[in-house]
Amino acid sequence: MSRVICAGHVNWDVTLRVDALPEPDGEATVESRVGAGGGSAANVASGLVGLDVPAALLGSVGDDEHGHAAVAELASKGVDCRHVVSVERGPTTVKYIVVDAAGEVFVLGSPGVNEAFEATDLPADPLAAADHLHLTSQSPETAATLAGRAHEVDTTVSFDPGRRVGDRGYADALREVDYVFLNDREAATALGEAAVERGRSAGPEPASDVAAALARTTLVLKHGPRGAEVRDGDERHVHPGYPIDAVDTTGAGDAFASGFIAARLDGATYERALAVANACGALTAAEPGARTQLSWRRLDDLVEG
Repeated sequence: MSRVICAGHVNWDVTLRVDALPEPDGEATVESRVGAGGGSAANVASGLVGLDVPAALLGSVGDDEHGHAAVAELASKGVDCRHVVSVERGPTTVKYIVVDAAGEVFVLGSPGVNEAFEATDLPADPLAAADHLHLTSQSPETAATLAGRAHEVDTTVSFDPGRRVGDRGYADALREVDYVFLNDREAATALGEAAVERGRSAGPEPASDVAAALARTTLVLKHGPRGAEVRDGDERHVHPGYPIDAVDTTGAGDAFASGFIAARLDGATYERALAVANACGALTAAEPGARTQLSWRRLDDLVEG
């Protein structure tokens, strides 16, 4: 049985490397074009398997060439894909990821079926047997139901809601989770920039349902090249990160989550978990594509102690 179940998006990514991100009405030169599997839940599951943590995936793809290729790629890496739903009525979601020479990205998404799966597509036994459930962007109702079911069987839960944390109605799901992963932009949207700067122990009560839910969970804040931190009540744990020359930041946050979860399941302190997570993010940002092959051997040169 898998120790971690990752639920959320399974996509097909088309990465276009350009000489520069164009201004409006501008033009860029495409230097390369590569297609490969993507999606936050799929990326985290792949990273966990590389770190010797058996992982299963709950998600949905179309019954088409891209969907078959995405699932086959994950299965070849050792991800348990038995709970990936193949949907006949729509296409696999395709993301067009444009990356410039400095590793900065923007994403163009096409409609697809990556949120067609439901909580009922995951049977009770695998969830009860798992040590951890990791949620990524998906239907708010599905996320809330999965998180509630996990807590009923004492399976811990983390959630990386993504850029729409403030407007998708995730408050019910966030009330059920143990860890929430947010980057700086997402944290400012959900909590307000002042709350992010001062921490959660000071100031007035949160103004929104999302902020109120986040005030009761453990925050894992990703600061990109400035490292990361954990805010657990009044406690704050910080790691400065690792200096790298970024090539492509796509998937770095997913790799970070893989490292953090793997380390915590191994009994690591927050400081150690942040060191591992930052190293995973750095390795991914230093190479093209959303999925770098993570392994403990590759992390040895970066992670302290």
